[in-house]
Amino acid sequence: MIHLGIIGTNWISHQFVKAALETNRYDLTAVYSRKLETAQKFGEEYGDVEYATDLKTFFGIAHMDTVYIASPNSLHFEQAKQGILAGKNVIVEKPAFSTPEEMAEIIELANQQKVFFFEAARNVHEKSFKKIADLLPLKNQIMGANFTYMKYSSRYDQVLAGQEPNIFSPHFSGGAIADLGVYLVYAAVGWFGLPNESHYFARKLPTGVDGMGTAILRYDLFDVTLQTGKNADAFLDSEIYFEGGTLILDSVNAISKAEFHDRNHQERDILSITTEENPMIEEAHDFADVLENPNDPVQGVRYEEWVELSRNVNKVLTTLRKSAGIVFDADKE
Repeated sequence: MIHLGIIGTNWISHQFVKAALETNRYDLTAVYSRKLETAQKFGEEYGDVEYATDLKTFFGIAHMDTVYIASPNSLHFEQAKQGILAGKNVIVEKPAFSTPEEMAEIIELANQQKVFFFEAARNVHEKSFKKIADLLPLKNQIMGANFTYMKYSSRYDQVLAGQEPNIFSPHFSGGAIADLGVYLVYAAVGWFGLPNESHYFARKLPTGVDGMGTAILRYDLFDVTLQTGKNADAFLDSEIYFEGGTLILDSVNAISKAEFHDRNHQERDILSITTEENPMIEEAHDFADVLENPNDPVQGVRYEEWVELSRNVNKVLTTLRKSAGIVFDADKE
């Protein structure tokens, strides 16, 4: 059984805990919050849980072996580092870290301490994502792609009122490309590899980060266009263009429908896609496969692939936001 601790008491932490418990491979051991009542309110529905209001006490809980971190983005690095040095495996909610330097340090430290680091980018762990990967033709048969994920954030209302909530603040490594665009970049890099060039045309907010924007990833023979935003809603499908037709996906952050339009035969093939009610169950299973089998070479290969993908996605995200003049506090350190 994997003994799980939680940092971050928002809705996504509840969703991960429920997914983890549903696998029957985890139990919830501890919850951290700066306020005891906040931690207790989070943990009350999960039974016998320990609580901590300082990280030293939290990471000192001996029987807790794995920590899920879903705090504001800018806090991930120091919290993950502290956890790893305490001998804990860390699962860090996307985007895991603000810069390639932070990412590289955590990967190296996890290897040194013989623990695991996972970025919780759930879309790449879903069976539907893997099914699309298996269906893709050779890269020389791909002509391009358009991926979209835009969703209005209720916290944008605070920006309109002249405030600076964490998710729209450069001090907390926020913005649209970091929060939602990361799913699009994961899809592009996961399916097509690292692009040769990455450019981002952002609509910046008074806070200094992007409210929405369009990115172009240039590959040898094709381009991938990404549209993301947190101050508007989009209802567009995502598409991948082949020489012989077009693959249409209802999304790339959580694929539930896919169909291929065969131009040559004028046919439409609807793909069989299965989804989980809780979209985090598949990643929870994947992480458990590695955590429960640390010496299995097959799981070791999977783990290294995920780590390298996280590293590459972080590089692309950093290149994109810097091309748009978006500067985080973490860049200055």
